[in-house]
Amino acid sequence: MKQNLLSLVAVSLLLPMSLAGQEASTHANSGSQNVSPFTQESKRFNDWSISVGAGVPLIQSADMTSIKNGNGKNLFGYSAYLSVDKAITHAFGLNLQYDRGETRQGYANTKDHTILTGRQIAGRTQYNAISILGDLNFSNLLRRVDNKSPFRWALHGYAGIGTLAYKSYRQDPGPVYNQTLNFEAKPFKLNSLFGQAGAGLKFKINNRLDLEGRVMYVVTGDDEFDGAGVGQTGYNLIEDQISDNFFNTTLGLTFKLGKHESHLMWHDPLQEIYYKLDVLNEKTQDLEVCKKGDVDNDGVCDDWDRQLDTPAGARVDGAGVALDVDLDGTIDLYDKCVTVPGPVENQGCPLTNTTTGLVTDATAIMKGIEFDLNSDRILPSNTPILNNAINYINGSNSTFRVIGGTDTRSTEEYNQKLSERRANNVKDYLIQNGADKAKLEAIGKGETDLLYPECEPAEKCPEWKNRANRRVYFEVK
Repeated sequence: MKQNLLSLVAVSLLLPMSLAGQEASTHANSGSQNVSPFTQESKRFNDWSISVGAGVPLIQSADMTSIKNGNGKNLFGYSAYLSVDKAITHAFGLNLQYDRGETRQGYANTKDHTILTGRQIAGRTQYNAISILGDLNFSNLLRRVDNKSPFRWALHGYAGIGTLAYKSYRQDPGPVYNQTLNFEAKPFKLNSLFGQAGAGLKFKINNRLDLEGRVMYVVTGDDEFDGAGVGQTGYNLIEDQISDNFFNTTLGLTFKLGKHESHLMWHDPLQEIYYKLDVLNEKTQDLEVCKKGDVDNDGVCDDWDRQLDTPAGARVDGAGVALDVDLDGTIDLYDKCVTVPGPVENQGCPLTNTTTGLVTDATAIMKGIEFDLNSDRILPSNTPILNNAINYINGSNSTFRVIGGTDTRSTEEYNQKLSERRANNVKDYLIQNGADKAKLEAIGKGETDLLYPECEPAEKCPEWKNRANRRVYFEVK
């Protein structure tokens, strides 16, 4: 059992370090020569700390227990710990921990045993333990990408192994206090190995001090820990398993050491990205980088502005083109229905039949369905267009061709099959969401019907034109 326990805990501790080593090696092999090596002097965060705490151990699995023992009571002992903690990354660290405590437990009813017939016993155990714990910071590991705010609570998980020394005492019932040494285990031996795992919730009081509540489950691997007895008179009086285990609930403080203001375990690496983006944005605003100026004052230099006559007040993309969210040809500045396609003459809103209330402009609804490179997956941005197309198809007396296209990358044979898959996926989506199956036919035209014919080969055009060629559109039959 101890060998299995040792193997399990060792894997849990070594796997994160192995992955971290592989990642570091990958970065080192692919990094730039301009990146300076990481040294003690270049450290920006504290990564050492000391933790102390005290609590209550409760034996849970043994012949004599602390929790609702045979006499119906809870028996409370005491415990204390001291640890030296090293943060290896913002989400993983190692702790060298010393524990000292005393458990109190009872009663084992021995009425089925001939030697101690009809008697009840109690016990207490004094223990010392040294262990190495892996510390996994779940709050940093699972931190949301869009969470830019600092946090003061952190959930930690712990697991590790160590060496356990203890003396277990048995107290026999009677008018005279009779306490005898039941068993003594020496430290730093193979049979003194133990394992523990648990979780802790930390609160950041300030940059130097943390408060933590922790619950650990300790697996001793010994049947003598509870003090119920040894040999035929003590083993397995009630509990058949050979390991006396206990919970240890503690409250402690962590003192963060070092000259820096922040500790690595409280650091969010994404904050570095936000900071650098803010600095870059400020520098960009301060520099005169536009050689030709910005004639339409849209914030995009004329050097790379694809639309030099953007109307005042219009929002633009990175290429200086006025935004048209629903791709209906009416920019958002003038579009009265920003998210629903409609003709320009109706201010970007769909025309409706006064009788049926259905959209009557197919060309405004059924366009702008684009795909990623080498993909036939319908993108979430396309679903509003397709949902509007369903209403039009069902309200129309016409039938439609769903036509798939590609850009000019790859071979004609590959592009033909890809365009057919795109058309069939769109057709299937429409039918599954209520469109009349009898009104739809899917065909693929490969790279033969480009929206931008000048993109042959694809390298002659910017990516936005090639993306526009990777499309599905509709024709009335």
